[in-house]
Amino acid sequence: MRSRGRGWRVAMAVLIPIVVIVGLVRFINPPTDFYMASETRRLGSVMHRWTPMSKISPAMARAVVASEDANFCLHWGFDVKAIRAAIKDGANRGASTIDQQVVRNVFLWQGRSWPRKALEAALTPVVEVTWSKRRILEAYLNMAEFGDGVFGVTAAAATYFHVEPDKITPQQAALMASALPDPKERNPARPTNWMRGRAAEIRSGAATIEADGRAACFEH
Repeated sequence: MRSRGRGWRVAMAVLIPIVVIVGLVRFINPPTDFYMASETRRLGSVMHRWTPMSKISPAMARAVVASEDANFCLHWGFDVKAIRAAIKDGANRGASTIDQQVVRNVFLWQGRSWPRKALEAALTPVVEVTWSKRRILEAYLNMAEFGDGVFGVTAAAATYFHVEPDKITPQQAALMASALPDPKERNPARPTNWMRGRAAEIRSGAATIEADGRAACFEH
């Protein structure tokens, strides 16, 4: 019984600070993350400016969700259907939700190690319960890498299309979203034929989630 009591105390000693930090970041915008900091050391500087969701084009939000996690408004942090499909395909397709990517970008480090995956799995439900879906997507849009040294939609919009984030058009949003799986190799301003085709799919998907209500959780 004593060992069980000590175990609970240790668990609470670890859990409580984590919950506090996650709760604080719900209201405080993180200025950087581990990966952005490492890229700053590598490149000397990076482009990044936090922009509130209210000043980001809704077309950009819908494009990212359509591209990365179409069921973002429907799941609780993990997309079980996508995970099953990834297992069936031999893990040749991605299954990470936007929630998981936010946990990775904001609180953890990049890589495929088991400790990192375990922490991601533990933190994702905490973020899902503590934050709103709109806040989760806001963090994603501001922390995601869109190019070499380009982080967040504000930097991406300025770099590739010379516009403010609230002026991003549906086509520009789709092109930027098409670069997300491989941002260092894909340039939205100089899209390949594959990127143009992918952007067309994303625009169609964005229109679909707007029409069927799967964008409601982050648009209001």
